Amino acid sequence: MDTRDLARQMRFVGSAGGWRALWAGWRRYRTDGRDLPRRGAERARVPGVALGAEPAPGGGVVRFARSALRIRVAVGGAVFCGWDGAEPEPSYALAGGCPEADERAVLEPDLKTDGWRVVSERITVVVSRHGGVEFRTPGGVLLRAESPPRWWDAPPGPPRWVQRSRTPADAEVFGLGGRAAGPRLPEGAYRLWNTDPGGAFGPGDDPLYVTMPVQLVVADAGCHLVFHDNTWDGRVTLSAGVEGAGSGHDRPGGCEVRFEGGPLRYWVMAGPPGRVLRTWTALTGRPALPPRWALGYQHARWGFGSEREVRRVVAGYREHGLPLSAVHLDIDHLEGHRVFTVNERAFPDLPCLARELGEHGTRLVSIVDPAVKAEPGLAAYDSGTAADAFVRDTRGRVVRGVVWPGEAVFPDFTDPRVRRWWGGWYAERLERGFAGVWHDMNEPTSFAAFGDPSLPRSARHAMEGRGGDHREAHNVYGLAMARAGFEALRELRPEQRPFLFSRAGWAGMQRYGGTWSGDVATGWPGLRASLSLVLGLGLCGVPYSGPDVGGFSALPSPELYVRWLQLAAYLPFFRTHSAIGAGPREPWEFGERALECARAALAERERLRPYLYTLAHVAHRTGAPYVRPLWWHDPRDRALRGVGDAFLLGDALLVAPVLEQGATRRAVRLPRGRWYDTVTGVAYEGPGQVLLDAPLERIVVLARAGAVLPVAGADGAVELEVWAPAVGRTGGGVLIDDAGDGWQEPVTARFATRWHDGAVVVEREGEQEVGFPVRLRGVDS
Repeated sequence: MDTRDLARQMRFVGSAGGWRALWAGWRRYRTDGRDLPRRGAERARVPGVALGAEPAPGGGVVRFARSALRIRVAVGGAVFCGWDGAEPEPSYALAGGCPEADERAVLEPDLKTDGWRVVSERITVVVSRHGGVEFRTPGGVLLRAESPPRWWDAPPGPPRWVQRSRTPADAEVFGLGGRAAGPRLPEGAYRLWNTDPGGAFGPGDDPLYVTMPVQLVVADAGCHLVFHDNTWDGRVTLSAGVEGAGSGHDRPGGCEVRFEGGPLRYWVMAGPPGRVLRTWTALTGRPALPPRWALGYQHARWGFGSEREVRRVVAGYREHGLPLSAVHLDIDHLEGHRVFTVNERAFPDLPCLARELGEHGTRLVSIVDPAVKAEPGLAAYDSGTAADAFVRDTRGRVVRGVVWPGEAVFPDFTDPRVRRWWGGWYAERLERGFAGVWHDMNEPTSFAAFGDPSLPRSARHAMEGRGGDHREAHNVYGLAMARAGFEALRELRPEQRPFLFSRAGWAGMQRYGGTWSGDVATGWPGLRASLSLVLGLGLCGVPYSGPDVGGFSALPSPELYVRWLQLAAYLPFFRTHSAIGAGPREPWEFGERALECARAALAERERLRPYLYTLAHVAHRTGAPYVRPLWWHDPRDRALRGVGDAFLLGDALLVAPVLEQGATRRAVRLPRGRWYDTVTGVAYEGPGQVLLDAPLERIVVLARAGAVLPVAGADGAVELEVWAPAVGRTGGGVLIDDAGDGWQEPVTARFATRWHDGAVVVEREGEQEVGFPVRLRGVDS
């Protein structure tokens, strides 16, 4: 038993239901020992020598003595590779199926290597006679070299496999879902298994709730993204490259991908970061567009306890003149933690509460857990039993676990019929007055005093009619639940865009909403991990995310609370949240100075709402994250690749939060170009590094010269904040707006800035008038 298992055991055995967790761990262990197929003697296998090739649209098939490789270049530039007959579909990641083949790409002999190659517009694939695969730029520069894969066949189970690759010596890897150690991933092993860490986590904890086999690799040679479309338990081991000094040889970077089963298939796409994310989200789905109110500040707490306490907290925000877009109700508002119920004694009239809050612009959001208490007479349990909706074992018995309500059963979201049944229950949440939902515990988590805190790996799932077990279904359980909720909300309220975010997910989860940090530990390491998670998720195509402000596990100091709030004010999902007993998160509870700092952070968030909403539309159209690493526009700048404590918000702003206790100054690495300190107006030239004052009252934010930011003026109407371009240079910006929560076609306005006769001129594309008030900054006047 490792230390994490021991900590989990102490946590759950010490709780009221601890004995259930002990029994659940034993039951899961016994079930898997009985029902998982025993692996026979393993036989290692490699592709062997090539026997020939068969061209097909977009590529073709190269046949080897003991396997075959299918290559298919899709319209848009993504390249599919599938071994052992693996095809692009069926796939939980792809949105709308496999894209059409690019018929301009042809499989042809490669005279240099005595193998084959496929040349496409953005990438060249070279296949050796023994199964090695290289991906090169159109100019021939190596991006990635895959060694021949190796399988371990052991009937009756699926083969395990490993694939090793080389990348340039200077390559850095980002992604793999939500990782606390990022955003640039250090060398080491990363497990691909969505996991509740069993308590508050920090930078050293891995894996977490959202794991994805998605790597974004950045090198001087160029950027590429590789996605292994396999939902089984796996592991990615990264090793850093070393550049030789003087006449010494380079040692390339390395990557080893291992899976315990499932297909060996993967996609590769190359180009600048913006193009890669556009290609990736075209393949897996554009990010859902949140309603405008979801970009405001939101407050959650496990332990509100009653309508009276909710009203008290909301009244406190109004009394202090602080904006509040939403209040989230955790499991304590449910009757005995049972999903789709309400504790009527503590919350006697939720629809009335929702109407009262709505009059002041505040919505209610409800937690929804997948586990249904196994209790005859409970409507959701009886309905699910009648619909045969719950996961069963190999003997046909319903699988039971332990979650907050006690002994519970779990819907099989990999069954379309079950997704429709589950989605029907969201009508109950809407009737209660909730405007959005928050999916929790959907890794799925089942408390266990030892071992994996989830369902038995032998549990059976529909897998869209194909059939399979939990080894294949586990990582997509949260994704399929998000799909069920999103599609239900669209059907139940077709005139409104759904608001949904999920603790667990997989590649493509951005189609249905966003995510958040989960139970990040209260402390300065947790603050740093919060930014790593948001940056890493954005580079995996999930742009809408954010942390539990203040940390989940304990009461933060006033300084830590302010610094966390300042950071989160510039992140897409802006929410405070805490565990029961972890103390308050209301700004006025941390003293007068902290309250004034919080007031400034919340006011700036409100001022930037038009800009953030524009970024939401940009993400929806292109996949570009709101929050971007500093190297986004210049990935060849190696100094920027290592920066994990600052970020770009869109193209216009550089945000450098304070992540260390007691710090009142910030060293900031600048990308090339001119940058203005938004407080002092002083201009700095990049690339380079500057040291700026960062007292508790402010967070360092710089604006790119020439930027046009749509912001909210004093009256709430949109105005343009224009930062002067450098003399002889130009700039610009965009405003995208709509009604805020429906499906209307948005209006896009593009602006350009330039110098003319010694003055900065702002022009609107296609219009004679700018149409908005303009406030010029960055010039003396």
